[in-house]
Amino acid sequence: MDIANRVKKLRKALDLTQHQLAELVGVAQNSIQKLEKGDTKNPRNIEALARALNCTPEYLQFGIGETQADKKSANNNVSLGPIIKSTVPLVSWVQAGAWSEINEVRECDATRYMCPVNSSDKTFALKVQGVSMEPKFYEGDLIFVDPEAECIHGSYVVARLDDNNEATLKQLIIESGQKFLKAANPNWPEQLIPINGNCTLVGKVVFAGKSF
Repeated sequence: MDIANRVKKLRKALDLTQHQLAELVGVAQNSIQKLEKGDTKNPRNIEALARALNCTPEYLQFGIGETQADKKSANNNVSLGPIIKSTVPLVSWVQAGAWSEINEVRECDATRYMCPVNSSDKTFALKVQGVSMEPKFYEGDLIFVDPEAECIHGSYVVARLDDNNEATLKQLIIESGQKFLKAANPNWPEQLIPINGNCTLVGKVVFAGKSF
């Protein structure tokens, strides 16, 4: 279920028309129509929308947490998901490759996403491209990368090879003191890339989900 379906389901559960919901949120009715049709993927007024639908912003965007209806259910065993405290910029893979050097990029025009886990203020988001990490990550998936999180054996990391301006998403493998970047796709031609001082670990993937 994506944000469009969650909004529609909650609106109907509250017995609201699209016009009534639009008035509560403070937008035009066609904004609600576009959202429920899936044309709007990342609404700017998501906090007002969440208040009108008696839920949390993270529930609308990621399906994490609970609604007021859940709270009132006597048999509810679902606990609240992580509190989203900040938003992070969506950057390009080229920008991600430079992140560890400059620690920031121009963010004024960047699309921002709510990060559903605790992370540092240097955290950024990327959209997965390519098939090298299938079936763990699919093209278009949204990943949140924290440069200050510890990268250990088995972590999924964003790294930059010195001979490439762009970053890459791989799994970090550490064996006998040697480090490798591993592709998740068993059919990917280059399964292991040795790290021999030719690679910079930009950050650790701390959350992944669909970008609605």
